[in-house]
Amino acid sequence: MAHARHLVSDCRNLLGRIVYQIVCLVKIIWLGFWLFAATAFVFFPIIIAGYFTSNGNFAFNMAKVWARIILKITGVKLIVTGKENIDKKVTYIIISNHQSHFDGPVIAAGLGIQFRWVAKKELLKIPVFGHALYACGNIFVDRENREKSIGMIKEGMKRLPSGTGVMFFAEGTRSEEGEIGTFKKGGFFAAIETGFPILPVTINGSNKVLPKGGIVFSSNPIDVRVGNPIETKNYSKDNIENLMQTTRDCIISMQRNVDR
Repeated sequence: MAHARHLVSDCRNLLGRIVYQIVCLVKIIWLGFWLFAATAFVFFPIIIAGYFTSNGNFAFNMAKVWARIILKITGVKLIVTGKENIDKKVTYIIISNHQSHFDGPVIAAGLGIQFRWVAKKELLKIPVFGHALYACGNIFVDRENREKSIGMIKEGMKRLPSGTGVMFFAEGTRSEEGEIGTFKKGGFFAAIETGFPILPVTINGSNKVLPKGGIVFSSNPIDVRVGNPIETKNYSKDNIENLMQTTRDCIISMQRNVDR
């Protein structure tokens, strides 16, 4: 009798694992299909706009459409608080933590302002796609040369329309377990050089939707919190560490657990 119960239990466990693997496969195919479809939908308008417009605003708006599609088809609920801290007439250096590949879409869809990304210069070498990224007004840096990168950021910011911010993931890479890692100085140098205020943003829960190294998404909510802008005019390269710590403390203070 005991042997029979164990056999039934083993069969249930096996069936459960098979069902789980099937669900995971379906999710991978589902996301892959919509990534392709959504990208195809916005790609050509972005390319065309890149050739005929110079400010990149239309291209960024199409990127927001892409982001909303991805959030919709994955069932991810986006919760944004603190948007009242944003003045749309002000140019911000946006500093955020980084947990997941979903961070880009949630920031684009959630903040409601125009901004551009800082990306590695190697992306410019990709045919057509590289031109589209440049035409959108995104800024490219040489990660092997910090001083050159700062110059490229300043030059790139001169091309931006008034009121368009620049987005930095301060850690430079996704965190493993959602913890906030060490900040890199690039975004803070840009803020000090330009005098633009820093807009601190905390992303909560995206690591539960798609963790680093993962390929199967979960339909968990993502909570984005916007802090009070941090003025940078009283900072210099000599006390940049203080600015970094102030920003990091603010981002950490907005961390919270996100449940279903």
